Amino acid sequence: MASDAAESRCWLCHRPLGARVEWHHPLPRAKGGRSVVALHPICHRAIHANFSNAQLARIGADRDTLLANTDLAVFLAWVAGKPPDFHAPTRSKKR
Repeated sequence: MASDAAESRCWLCHRPLGARVEWHHPLPRAKGGRSVVALHPICHRAIHANFSNAQLARIGADRDTLLANTDLAVFLAWVAGKPPDFHAPTRSKKR
């Protein structure tokens, strides 16, 4: 797992973490991933709404590649000013 300092901020959006924290496998467990990163629940859902496990397996822990996704970038700009425990429904990408 990551260090305490790293765990105090969301791996995806870098906002401080709130009371609810979810653990994301950058390399999906189904593809052999074991390491995890701390995320806000809304950020975790945004990742899985925009990427399949096959895509995440190719991307791995390359956060910059995730950030290059237009839909995820729009989400991150929107969520940037929200409080740590902010919750809202996450739309799934139509496939």
